[in-house]
Amino acid sequence: MEHERNKRGSGLALLPFLIFITIYLGAGLILQAQGVEMAFYQFPSVTAMFIAVLASFCMGRGSIDEKFAIFARGAANENVLTMLMIYILAGAFSTVAKAMGGVDSTVNLGLSIVPVPLLAVGVFIISAFMGTATGTSMGTITAIVPIAVGVADKSGLSIPLLLGACVGGAMFGDNLSMISDTTIAATRTQGCALRDKFRVNFLIALPAAVITALVLLVVGRPEAAAEMGDLSFSIVKVLPYVAVLGLALAGVNVFLTLTIGIFGAGIIGMLGGDLTIFTFAQAIWNGFTGMSEIFFLALFCGGLSELIAHNGGIVWLMEKLRRMIRGHRSAQVGIAAMVSLADCATANNTVAIIVSGNVAKDVSREYRVDPRRAASLLDVFSCVFQGLLPYGAQLLTAATLTTEIFQIEMSPVAIVPYMWYCWILAAFGLLSIFVPYADGTCRRDPWNWEYDTAESGVAEKKAIRETEE
Repeated sequence: MEHERNKRGSGLALLPFLIFITIYLGAGLILQAQGVEMAFYQFPSVTAMFIAVLASFCMGRGSIDEKFAIFARGAANENVLTMLMIYILAGAFSTVAKAMGGVDSTVNLGLSIVPVPLLAVGVFIISAFMGTATGTSMGTITAIVPIAVGVADKSGLSIPLLLGACVGGAMFGDNLSMISDTTIAATRTQGCALRDKFRVNFLIALPAAVITALVLLVVGRPEAAAEMGDLSFSIVKVLPYVAVLGLALAGVNVFLTLTIGIFGAGIIGMLGGDLTIFTFAQAIWNGFTGMSEIFFLALFCGGLSELIAHNGGIVWLMEKLRRMIRGHRSAQVGIAAMVSLADCATANNTVAIIVSGNVAKDVSREYRVDPRRAASLLDVFSCVFQGLLPYGAQLLTAATLTTEIFQIEMSPVAIVPYMWYCWILAAFGLLSIFVPYADGTCRRDPWNWEYDTAESGVAEKKAIRETEE
């Protein structure tokens, strides 16, 4: 009976999530309209999420102990715990690197090489390259944000704009990379090969990236010429950032990469006299504690998402959307909407693809949507919304690092209007449905379902093998 109850859809299960949105965004919008400074920081997001979690415990059947077990299962999910560890290690690396002078040296080096008018597009391209090479938007953001904010602060560029360029580039890589979790999840659930999905996805993502770069060339200029002042730098103090970028690009485990960065920066700081063993230890601790908001928010969100899914919230969303599908194109719109809403409900694009993947596969077969198209749509729109959610890990991390390292109050909401890449990617994703210009990469007959069915298992196994290699 418990299993059947979990399979039944319920719109009421989404109420806790709506409570969080209403409190967090509602309070921020009201206070902003009243002219309150840092309006979205007046009611902490973690408190709003905690209230939503309490509401979820008041819903559904079962004892408190049973509900807590479900909550704990979601909070202790491997993906959630992985993110939590990345958060605190990234915070420690950023804080130690700043304490030993690494941020100032890296920023000054960048300003000495790249002209100020090209800094915004440069940040976007660097983030896109690193995100594609590493397959992780979070690793890219934690490595690039401290540099981007330092550049913006010193050059007179808009900090939210530079953060939007950085996160946008990271989402480009997350969406397109062959080793990204989202790519792997999308191809596995749809039963197609990684390279086939890449070909379709590339024709959607590349035009969006090119237009984003052009937009940043126009709007990413300082309003007035900034006085740069002293641009002296030490190459040695830049090495921790170079090491982190290089190791990440080489595919080294993100935990090992950040740990090497932390101790590399600490050793350079102690040898140069900027740190002692005690200030080094304190910097690590300050980095850990500086990520407390996003740490608790991710923890609560993981548990809440599991409760919502258990009570039938995700199933209800999928059922409602499926009823609206009438034909080939509406099926593609439905797949895009399913994964988008799932991402809004879970704030995790990989999880969103997994929970909507099976329904998307059934829809694609029923309405003759090529599985490579379906996989591409799942990846594109999950990354679009993941990059736009003010309570998503990417924008929260960018805002938290800015506040923690530079003591510049930054709300994730302030970055959303500058997420040019995600907005433009959404437009091209929809365009590709109604003007199927990207379908030319699908060389096999997309309607030969008997052939595709026989190949799907082979493609899935091959995708897994390629990922492991």
